[in-house]
Amino acid sequence: MQVTTFENPMGIDGFEFVEFAAPAGRGQELHEYFRKMGFSAVLKHKQRPITVYRQGDVNFLVNEDPDSFAADFAEKHGPCACGFAIRFKKPGQEVYQTALGNGAEAIAFKPDSKAVSAPVIKGIGDCMLYLVDRYGSAGSIYDGDYEPIAGADLHPVGFGLTFIDHLTHNLYFGNMQQWSDYYERLFNFREIRYFDIKGLKTGLVSKAMTAPDGIVRIPLNESSDPKSQINEYLDAYKGEGIQHIACFTENIYETVEAMRAQGVDFLDTPETYFDVIDQRVPNHGEDVPRLAKNKILIDADPETHQRKLLQIFTQNCIGPIFFEIIQRKGNEGFGEGNFTALFESIERDQIRRGVL
Repeated sequence: MQVTTFENPMGIDGFEFVEFAAPAGRGQELHEYFRKMGFSAVLKHKQRPITVYRQGDVNFLVNEDPDSFAADFAEKHGPCACGFAIRFKKPGQEVYQTALGNGAEAIAFKPDSKAVSAPVIKGIGDCMLYLVDRYGSAGSIYDGDYEPIAGADLHPVGFGLTFIDHLTHNLYFGNMQQWSDYYERLFNFREIRYFDIKGLKTGLVSKAMTAPDGIVRIPLNESSDPKSQINEYLDAYKGEGIQHIACFTENIYETVEAMRAQGVDFLDTPETYFDVIDQRVPNHGEDVPRLAKNKILIDADPETHQRKLLQIFTQNCIGPIFFEIIQRKGNEGFGEGNFTALFESIERDQIRRGVL
């Protein structure tokens, strides 16, 4: 958790879920992929085709209701992350009214088209941002509308994912300040990292926004280059939205090896990256052959090289959306030292595909 010193007026308390959808007839792709990642279907809606997949404290909702906001979103964007939920210690309706007073945009939706009974405001790319106040000792946002799937373990360990670490969004060039201001004005998010990354042929700018709880993190990306990977996403997705979902694990080796065994494909990393790890991150204490075998990236703080993180990214799997698996060992960054290596790896893939 990122240690913060700024006030938490709304009582933000972590992510509750990410909601996914796909065009009609393609929902099975989402079910299959989440099972490959080690998730288990634990709940189903009593009246509508919505399934809750869980692993640790990570909840992914697959919404296949043809009359839902999610279905309309998927019709425009293809396979998508159409919404996400943040937990609040304050009552959701109070958070909603305060957010509207601070400039939040209400979102239009048909009756009974939300995945859960919670207030919503407009998020980036017109997705739904749910304001959830029922979790933990206060009960569950799923109570009443959902029921357990027969025989399901309601608290599956899966492959070791424990919580949602961050949700990175891609923006049209020039919109970063607007959205960083939006989250700061509504919930007192603050910018904690800023990156200007140059690849082989293109570049991007990234601003990492963090909520006062130090858990909810929303990095924002934009690029002025029309052929950048950011703009390739925007073209494919037909708009702004969640680029990737990062999930935390306590043992990235075991998590990644289990996912690979189930058929999850990860981004490749050149062998030369692993040849220089000892020079770039002295005294890291990691198993380099095992890192190299699994293509896991390592980074450390530039001052002491003691605070480390390990990370790896899947290939695009839900339209242009992908996942990150991350293990933090005292490092609350986002793998700044790996950004160029990752960026160039994605560019090499773009070059192979003829985009660049």
